[in-house]
Amino acid sequence: MENEDFKRSLGLKDGVLLVAGSMIGSGVFIVAADMVRNLGTGWWLLAAWLITGIMTLTAALSYGELAGMFPKAGGQYVYLKEAYNPLIGFLYGWSFFTVIQTGLIAAVAVAFAKFTGVLIPYFSEDNIYFTLGSFKLNHAQPLGIVLIMVITYISTKGVEGGKLIQTVFTVAKFVALIGLIIGGFFFVKHSYFAENIAGGLNATKAVVNEATTQTTWESITGIALLGGIAAAMVGSIFSSDAWNSVTFIAGEMKRPERNIPLSLFFGTLIVTLVYILANAMYLNVLPLNEIANAPKDRVATAVAEKIFGQNNIEYGRYGAIFVAVMIMVSTFGCNNGLIISGARMLYTMAKDKLFLPQAATLNANKVPAFALWIQAAWACILALSGKYGQLLDYVSFVVVIFYILTIAGVFILRIKQPNAIRPYKTFGYPIMPALYIVMGITFCGMLLKFKPEFTWPGLGIVALGIPIYYLINNKKRVNV
Repeated sequence: MENEDFKRSLGLKDGVLLVAGSMIGSGVFIVAADMVRNLGTGWWLLAAWLITGIMTLTAALSYGELAGMFPKAGGQYVYLKEAYNPLIGFLYGWSFFTVIQTGLIAAVAVAFAKFTGVLIPYFSEDNIYFTLGSFKLNHAQPLGIVLIMVITYISTKGVEGGKLIQTVFTVAKFVALIGLIIGGFFFVKHSYFAENIAGGLNATKAVVNEATTQTTWESITGIALLGGIAAAMVGSIFSSDAWNSVTFIAGEMKRPERNIPLSLFFGTLIVTLVYILANAMYLNVLPLNEIANAPKDRVATAVAEKIFGQNNIEYGRYGAIFVAVMIMVSTFGCNNGLIISGARMLYTMAKDKLFLPQAATLNANKVPAFALWIQAAWACILALSGKYGQLLDYVSFVVVIFYILTIAGVFILRIKQPNAIRPYKTFGYPIMPALYIVMGITFCGMLLKFKPEFTWPGLGIVALGIPIYYLINNKKRVNV
């Protein structure tokens, strides 16, 4: 018999670990290469991460008020629906299911498989089963699919299993990442940090000559610099996303009006500090050219090979193995958090009759099993297609748009529901949420101007949800 009540079994520690564990996947180990290619100096690399961190912390503080007002499963979908209307909430949920969460699950799962290939060459992404036109099926994709299915199965058995995985793997990834940071600062013979920041705020952009494949650096200033920062921040924002995962499981949190705001704040603060330290460590170990041109953008691997191999070059391969294991641990824990949280929003949408009705039920273990499996099925299709990375590029812009709308909802709900109970009020209101809105609009505006290929396709995906919303509502009226 199905039980329709979530079990409130998660505390503050679990919330912090879910936020931190969902944020740290594979991005921080890779994206610095492209960020350096867009900005060209150590100062601007750290500045881009700092700006991203400020935006993330500011957003988390604002979400805390909304989480306290609506302490139930569904998170951002609920906030948008309450602040605006059901259509806006649905468009977020549509984008969340079709691309944002499932695309991230697919990308993280295949990243796990790719780095498994470092230990077990059979799973290397360079090994291809077959090619059909533009479609290629490599050995990493099926392993990524297996990972998604295994974590989903564990999640259907109750929240306790997911809670244990999140605790173990998040602690492990922090220990390993902090160990790498310490090694990069204190156990290298030569520091490149001073050299890498010597350019100050004089930003440059890498330009590759297609004929010679040689890279030259062109100075960028003014509006072009803002465009470079926005392009670089696509990577840092991707690496910092999923910080709001704890809001989706509010129905399973003890004292959600208190613990969710605190989880958001402490989780995002810890990860932001670790990310900035990790990138400062990259600048300490490698010259900028080596960061920008790291093989397959695997900056952390290049760093570990340098640390392990500085006394004996043969030992450098142990660095690659260390990072591969670290990323496998990181991505496993990350996907666990993403899978747990994403299904709860689908459950809430189904309760509102805006998603498959079977997703509106809980199994005997008090978890939304059908929502978990339908999420897994679509994520597996994206992993199999190989298009998840491209889709994530498309929605980086859209994700920030929805964050802006949600944080603007703090202002709207202060007007629409002035007497609502607010156990937590946004720190620094109205300046802090307004700061995020200004920064977010600036980021999106620069992407529109300089990276239209990252913007219009994402807006197209959102727009596809409009006719689907009205089709669903027409069917609801017919069935009444």
